[in-house]
Amino acid sequence: MVVYSEDHTQETRRRGRIEVICGSMFSGKTEELIRRMKRAKFARQRVEIFKPAIDTRYSEEDVVSHDSHSIACTPIDSSASILLFTSEIEVVGIDEAQFFDEGLIDVCKQLADNGVRVIVAGLDMDFKGNPFGPMPQLCAIADEVSKVHAICVKCGELASFSHRTVKSDKQVLLGETAEYEPLCRVCYLRALEQDDSNK
Repeated sequence: MVVYSEDHTQETRRRGRIEVICGSMFSGKTEELIRRMKRAKFARQRVEIFKPAIDTRYSEEDVVSHDSHSIACTPIDSSASILLFTSEIEVVGIDEAQFFDEGLIDVCKQLADNGVRVIVAGLDMDFKGNPFGPMPQLCAIADEVSKVHAICVKCGELASFSHRTVKSDKQVLLGETAEYEPLCRVCYLRALEQDDSNK
């Protein structure tokens, strides 16, 4: 006779978790998100990926990295909508998480508590170097945080900052290489000084 202990029951239950991929622009966040989601699909897991409806830079229906890798997704206007699409889903991917409302934190917790693997990618800082949207809280509650880096376009060191190269004070300004450049801390501070002197 086999006696199943409580530990065995825990082992066979789906294990929810929150994984956060964060960093500056051009650091490969979306690339890493797509890689993990494609691996989950290959393992025949039921997956769904979401992005903010406002992000239509490369495609309205796909999540697309700067390197042009893509995966089909569901664009949504608010984080609460995620729960409407995930009843049978095992792995949830969320791209550009910094653009979502603060409700995303509870949505991710709820999914993970229900046994769903949640993979979130987003900018941890805005162009002013301040924590961006729900990302800081998501990093705090995550089971695993991967900070990825771009390469500083000025000196070649690892870059953690997204420097805006066009004049705009809006926190949300969707852009690519024409609007932003990745910089290390030293080059970023130097660029900010230059921006101030040009005002």
